[in-house]
Amino acid sequence: MMRFSRRSMFKLSAAGAAALAAPSIMTRAAQAEVSMAKTMPAAFNRFTLGEFEVTVLSDGHRLVPDPQSIFGTDKTKEEVEELLATNYLPVDQMQFTFAPTLVNTGEALILFDTGNGEGGRQGGVGQTLGNLEASGYTRDQVTHVVITHMHPDHIGGLMESGSPTYPNAQYVTGQVEYDFWSNDDRMGTPAERLHGMVKQMVVPFAHRMTFIGDGGSVAPGINGMAAFGHTPGHMIYTVESGGRTMAITADTANHFVLSLQKPDWEVRFDADKAAAAAARRKVFDMIATDRLAFVGYHMPFPSVGFIEKAGTGYRFIPETYQLDL
Repeated sequence: MMRFSRRSMFKLSAAGAAALAAPSIMTRAAQAEVSMAKTMPAAFNRFTLGEFEVTVLSDGHRLVPDPQSIFGTDKTKEEVEELLATNYLPVDQMQFTFAPTLVNTGEALILFDTGNGEGGRQGGVGQTLGNLEASGYTRDQVTHVVITHMHPDHIGGLMESGSPTYPNAQYVTGQVEYDFWSNDDRMGTPAERLHGMVKQMVVPFAHRMTFIGDGGSVAPGINGMAAFGHTPGHMIYTVESGGRTMAITADTANHFVLSLQKPDWEVRFDADKAAAAAARRKVFDMIATDRLAFVGYHMPFPSVGFIEKAGTGYRFIPETYQLDL
């Protein structure tokens, strides 16, 4: 007579159940094959600042290999990799995000920078217009377009299919920036390609453009501040309403770790590397000291946060609910 322990019975029962269930599970799995959607949802982040409404728009993101070829170009690859690894980031590639910002003052709808535009869409960027419309606005409602500086990822969305993307807008940019890039003296220099893009994308709007300098006003409560270095006339903007102030820092810092924790490290994209480092310290010392919120064009989306001083640099603190209260 065969004798079974309680454990043996359990093993046999489990094996039998598995055998009976397996064909059914496999059939259901085969029938449940679903293609990946491979689409991204509309991406925007909205909050109020006093009487103003601020909407940060995603222009998309792009993966870029070899971070040290861009950041810390005056440092060893090992130093850059160590900083990335310490901050739980991959050492062989990085993600660039792009964040134009829309400010509704109640009287004006002001777009700061326009993203990569239609030329970037095959690469996953150029999503500003679509996300602006998904956020509840139309291109016709934009009253002002502010260009912080004239790199392609900021001016690429000025035109759509050969026509102005924002047909009713007036334009604002820094006088120094415009004069540099529009000048034909750039011909025959490393700046020639971008000079050509500015002639095509920006110069046609010159008759509708207001040129400002350090301290110049875009609208009541919105003022420019010189932060030269990344480009010859790079500017940032402060936005103030109802006793609350934030900054739109454009490309003062291009990465939330590499540019902020090591503000003196050289960045390939900075035209004047020493001036760009000085601008980073000036701007982020102000933001940290005054405990301001800021929108950084290349900070991790939704691109809004705060700064605290940390060692010889700064630490980026993502905004959570501070601006909702």
